[in-house]
Amino acid sequence: MFPGCSSLEQRAEVQQELEQEEKHPAKERGKALEDVLRKLKLQKEKSKKFSLEGVLEISSGSLKECIPTVMEDLPWHFLRKVLALNVTARSTSLEKKAFDCQWTKEEEGGNRIDESIFCTVRMDETVSVNPLDVLCAVLLCSDSFLQQEILSKMSMCQFALPLLLPPLETSHCTLMLWAMRDIVKKWRPHSLADSRGFREESLVLTPMPTISFVRMGSLSFSKSKLLNEFLSSSQQHHDFFIHRDMECGNIPREIADGLVEIAWYFPGGQKSLDLFPEPIAVANLHGNVESHCVQFSFLSEISSAIFIFAEHIGETEYAFLSLLKESSTKYYFILQSCGGKVNETLTFLNKLVPVLNLSRSHILAKDGTTNTAEFVDQLRFITGRIINSPLKTVSIQEMATVAHELTIQVDEDFRECQNARNSVVKITRDVRDVAVYKKEMLKLQGDLWKNLAKVEKELCRMERQGDTPSEKYRSEQRDKLMALREQQNKCKLGIGLINFISSIKHSQSAEKHFFLKWMKFNLDQIARANLSKLQAEYKEKCKSLEGEVQKIAEVDQLISSSSLGVEHFMRELGQFYEAECLMDREGKLSKNRREFAHFPGIAADLILEGLPLELIDGDASSIPLQWITDVLTQLNNKLRDRSKMFVISVLGVQSTGKSTLLNTMFGLQFAVSSGRCTRGAFMTLLKVRENLIQELGCDFILVIDTEGLKAPELAKLEDSYQHDNELATLVIGLSDITIVNMAMENATEMKDILQIVTHAFLRMEKIGQKPNCQFVHQNVSDVSAHDQNMRDRKHLLEQFNEMTQAAAKMEKLDRDFKFSDIMDYDPEIHNWYIPGLWQGVPPMASVNRGYSEKVFELKKYLFEYLRDRSIKNSPKDIPQFIEWIKSLWNAMKHENFIFSFRNSLIAEAYNQLSTKYSEWDWGFRREMHLWVSEQETLIRNASPDELDSLDWQHELQQKLLCGEQQVLESLDKYFESGVSNLHLVEKYREDFVRSANSLKRELETYSYNKCNNAVHIKKGRYKIDTLQAEYLKVIEGKVDRLLEDCRKEERRLDDQELRREFERMWRETLLEISPTPLENRQVYLDIEFCLRRDLFNRGSSFNLKVQEAKSLLNYRMNTFQMKSEYISLLYKVKWMFSKKEYLHIIKEVANSLMSKCILFIDEKVSLRGDYDETYCVELLHIINQMLQQGEVQKLHTSPSFEVDLKLHILGEAAYVFQEKHEDFIKENDPQCLHPALVDYVNKRLGIEIVDDILNSTQSIGYASRSFFQFTVLKELLEKRDVNNYVQYSTSYEEFVKSWIMRQIHGHYADTHYLKNLEKHILSAIIKKIREMLEHLKHKGFKEISELLEFFCKEMQKELVISKDSLVGIQFKNMSDPGQFSLCVENFLPDLEEQIQSDFDVLSIKVKLSKLPVKPQDEIFKRVFGCGKQCPFCKVPCEAGGSAHKEHFAAVHRPQGLGRFRWVQTEKLIYELCSTLVVSQCNFRDEEIEWKWHPYKDYRVYYPDWCIQPDPSINASDYWKFVFKEFNHEFADQYGAKPADLPEDWKKITQEQALEALKETYNIE
Repeated sequence: MFPGCSSLEQRAEVQQELEQEEKHPAKERGKALEDVLRKLKLQKEKSKKFSLEGVLEISSGSLKECIPTVMEDLPWHFLRKVLALNVTARSTSLEKKAFDCQWTKEEEGGNRIDESIFCTVRMDETVSVNPLDVLCAVLLCSDSFLQQEILSKMSMCQFALPLLLPPLETSHCTLMLWAMRDIVKKWRPHSLADSRGFREESLVLTPMPTISFVRMGSLSFSKSKLLNEFLSSSQQHHDFFIHRDMECGNIPREIADGLVEIAWYFPGGQKSLDLFPEPIAVANLHGNVESHCVQFSFLSEISSAIFIFAEHIGETEYAFLSLLKESSTKYYFILQSCGGKVNETLTFLNKLVPVLNLSRSHILAKDGTTNTAEFVDQLRFITGRIINSPLKTVSIQEMATVAHELTIQVDEDFRECQNARNSVVKITRDVRDVAVYKKEMLKLQGDLWKNLAKVEKELCRMERQGDTPSEKYRSEQRDKLMALREQQNKCKLGIGLINFISSIKHSQSAEKHFFLKWMKFNLDQIARANLSKLQAEYKEKCKSLEGEVQKIAEVDQLISSSSLGVEHFMRELGQFYEAECLMDREGKLSKNRREFAHFPGIAADLILEGLPLELIDGDASSIPLQWITDVLTQLNNKLRDRSKMFVISVLGVQSTGKSTLLNTMFGLQFAVSSGRCTRGAFMTLLKVRENLIQELGCDFILVIDTEGLKAPELAKLEDSYQHDNELATLVIGLSDITIVNMAMENATEMKDILQIVTHAFLRMEKIGQKPNCQFVHQNVSDVSAHDQNMRDRKHLLEQFNEMTQAAAKMEKLDRDFKFSDIMDYDPEIHNWYIPGLWQGVPPMASVNRGYSEKVFELKKYLFEYLRDRSIKNSPKDIPQFIEWIKSLWNAMKHENFIFSFRNSLIAEAYNQLSTKYSEWDWGFRREMHLWVSEQETLIRNASPDELDSLDWQHELQQKLLCGEQQVLESLDKYFESGVSNLHLVEKYREDFVRSANSLKRELETYSYNKCNNAVHIKKGRYKIDTLQAEYLKVIEGKVDRLLEDCRKEERRLDDQELRREFERMWRETLLEISPTPLENRQVYLDIEFCLRRDLFNRGSSFNLKVQEAKSLLNYRMNTFQMKSEYISLLYKVKWMFSKKEYLHIIKEVANSLMSKCILFIDEKVSLRGDYDETYCVELLHIINQMLQQGEVQKLHTSPSFEVDLKLHILGEAAYVFQEKHEDFIKENDPQCLHPALVDYVNKRLGIEIVDDILNSTQSIGYASRSFFQFTVLKELLEKRDVNNYVQYSTSYEEFVKSWIMRQIHGHYADTHYLKNLEKHILSAIIKKIREMLEHLKHKGFKEISELLEFFCKEMQKELVISKDSLVGIQFKNMSDPGQFSLCVENFLPDLEEQIQSDFDVLSIKVKLSKLPVKPQDEIFKRVFGCGKQCPFCKVPCEAGGSAHKEHFAAVHRPQGLGRFRWVQTEKLIYELCSTLVVSQCNFRDEEIEWKWHPYKDYRVYYPDWCIQPDPSINASDYWKFVFKEFNHEFADQYGAKPADLPEDWKKITQEQALEALKETYNIE
């Protein structure tokens, strides 16, 4: 078995002896193992292993300071600490509460000193476990991947690693080869010191000499402690090995005896400081070597030298050691003082001289008087001689061969691991030159993908457009994009990729994990080898080709492209998938031919298993959006929509330890190696444990690692700053918390990164996203750093303010910004000072404990912040995260991020807010309509004396204040309700506050005018009412006498006689009363006077036109015609339209104004009462207001236009108002119950119709302006009537009004619905009358007049009635109030039926015309908005409320649809302003004095309009389809020639147009 056993027979004999010896100890070990597992509560984990995924889960325990109090805490303490790179991880000390208590009692015992002080205080060995036992137990209970991670982190901490685990579960030791596979070491051997070169290799693949140390018997000093001195320089001591003098190191080992640990020494290239010129491995066997023959045998085979510690050498020892005969390993003895056995030791040593080829130099002595430092130097000297002499070097991978010979298990010798390795070998054996392999086998992600990325950005930025029309240029770019995708789609999967897909698709979970790990190991090894050659070549070329910049640059590019990892294979899958998706979307691929549809599911599974997903391709600086979207969608499906997550990211300058920071904080495995570690951005998903989900409000934490900013390899590129800005913007935009990592030693780089980060935060603030930022200052180790840097923090804030202002200028924002405006920044809370990662000088430096603990403090704070944040803002789920990626990436592809940003989550949240505001708006309006109705009724019921005492004006103010306050409170409650994504629309909150104020002012004007008008009418009717009362009194007297005469004569008159008598009496009465007629005014003269007064100060040209005008009676609106004289002399024909078109635009203005005026006139006619001269003043105000608008002013119409328009409008008004006045003179009918009830129904019916429609299936169309636009455009698409499109495009207001009217008519086409509303209103008031009459029966009224007085008073807010008209002739002689009530009650059913019958015969049109509250007008106000239109394409604004600061529309349309054409060719213009604003094109118009300006600068001239670029290539497909469908029809309608449309427009289908519309308005 030993190397010295030369024959097979000897080996077999020794093996049998060892097996016999092992039988009894095996039972004892089993019992000891069970005992340790029981103490540590790991019995279950023995079979169901700890997994890496499970340990990395975010739990409440992982966020607390890990202080073990009982033994079962020790495994978790070790795991959490070691994964967090805390060098105290191996401590197994429990919290010493009892120990402290004992000392306290002894102190209380008094001041007497006795002999007890000489008793050594020992820790109770039963209260803890030896650290090595904990290590062995944890490794035994961990799966292969967790073991690997544990050893990787232990290696960083410079802990010795377990090379051979003792036989625990089985009778065999285990070589921990797999567990060390992930460790990569970097060092500088002295042979490369002068050239400043270095080596970076996988630890298990690096051959090096191994020096082993073993013990025979017992020792009075610690071997492990001596080895720590041996490996530590005088400047940086470290405890590589656990020893008895360490905390808990003296607790007896129960299962760790037989453990072989290994540590390494790597030189740093400084000859004066390095202990050895080349790397060496140091193996340390724990326990007596005589009890662990297998381990000793293994060490004898792999070691260059073995140092044997012994107290003495006796016969037993000699027999054991003599078996090493003919071993090639050198053996050294370190002898402790032999006491009385010196002679015996010398005797047997001399016998061993020929057996082990010993000399005097192979024997070292150490006793209590030996100087340890000198002894360690001696050991190093001997080791140095060993290294310099010819010796064997063995890698850990090569040790597996020895292990197999000795029946030692190797931890990777099982089926899943080996199958995965074989699968990987099939792939990687073809990889020799990385650059060549990527070019030949991973074709899609090379130049093809980079060119695609450029074309995608050019589609948005249009920087190389030249003179090509914008839409044509976009079509060309789209064709390029399609051609590149077709080229990709024609590529076939390489054999390597096929094998890769097969392995990850068909393997079980464990095998898949192994496969990915093997891929990483093999590809990293190949890439390192390639990189090493290229770096050597680069150095050589730099020396020999000083002037050959091109050749040096080529090698430099090869170095940048030398990395190869799993991410490149996944990237290739993504590109195959993206190409196929586009082919499928364009109809160039049948569904059954799709090969790669399953790829996103594969990637989603890998994310769930912990593999980082590449978000941004660092090589192409682009996002494969379709791939990322579908992978994350699949991930969401697999999680069954339980995907709420917070996002934490890191930004920083290259090589400042960003990935290490995340790895330390979360136990992750982001790549860290020399040079550029991370390219682009990668994201990893961490599960949140059940016990924390409710507290945090999320299911996962998504961690994003990014490439370094200010990377040297990108610095030479023109757009490197822009690249860094894009990366920072995307990452900060996606994150809830961004950690900005800064190394304090480089002030310039720190300033640069702060500039980039500030720029990104400014962008986020402007789009409503407010992530948190934590600034981490690394390499600050002073304990007083936080206080010492107070001045620095103040200076940092000053820098932030300066940079914020600079960023605002770059983003073309016109106001000054401070850093506090864009972020809630507290210098005391948001700055973290963290010591450097390494304690000492690498490669032998260990991790700084302060680093780990500060990172843990930061981690705790981050989760406290997230816990608080979850209360206010719900975390994103994956669909929302996808939307943020889409919107951020789309905005970044444009030059102007802020004004290019469009996000459907924001749009949805804004729509919901607008919908809510519309409800509050209507609620306020409804209340005021009802209040006005009541007040009008009260006023009309009031007597002249009561009229002046009515306090309606005060009540109006109270009502308005209350209504406004209710809207504002509803707004506040809504923002506090926790509705998803409300924080994204916080910036619009002030718009809706202003809208509420504006609504109050609007309703104040409306209500005041209505009530004031009612008062005016009431006063106007007073003279008539007085005359009527006098006449009625005379007439009633005459009628009474006529009836009395008939009774006296006791004769019964027939109908004819009665009629003759009544007519005689009527003639006599009229002669007696001699009625005084009311004054009949000439209304048109009043209106003419108002017009002259309006134009008096406008100048001679206006006055001359008025003087020439005929009487107003000669003008009507329908006689208005356009004339050439309406064109001002200032007008010059420009490129946008001809003279004919110009006249048409002026005519549209006139038509629109006349439509408004007709509505006003109709509204006044519907009011009761006489004409009032204020009507004319109001009408002129409406006309002047519209003519003074900027859009109208820039048309430069002549005075003739204004005068003629006013003459025709006022002529129409004079005619209508004259009729109204004359009707008023004739009207003398007294008001009674029938008309009062009809009046009541009409007042309520308009309000009820609005309520009914808003609660119907049509309501979604009126919920917000965006929904309204979608509803209208969808209907237009379905009907496909070009005339509708023309009216929609050129006369939007008129179109909307007629559309709403059609919808109302359609809704009530079945008259049953409207009849029900009428019946409901009428029944309600009849019911109230009955209830009132019933109530009055019990009041005990003696006279009818008393009853009527009370009745009219109680009903004065509902019905306009007089008690005289209510009694009438038929009840005149009735004296019993009860009988009167009964008669009225009996009369009511017939009256109700009569009124309902009257309503039934009326058409819907007539009914609507009689309503004081017009439902069509109320709905129009709800959906029409501010009425502003895009300055370029005239699309209407869709912003919510009425007082918003910024106008916007979801989709813009080709300018030709608004009649614009090229002057030279007369062809309609097909350009879209949403494309033009990112193009190189210019515009001009009257407002900018017809000077040319870039469309990109449109905000300078139209600051209140936000025209966002299309969010996708297909976003404008709706209007493109409409234009191409009706190109010729539009041309005919507009008197122009058809546009020469781009070819790709002609391929758009109606279905695609509808899909684009749905996507634009975020409708499912």
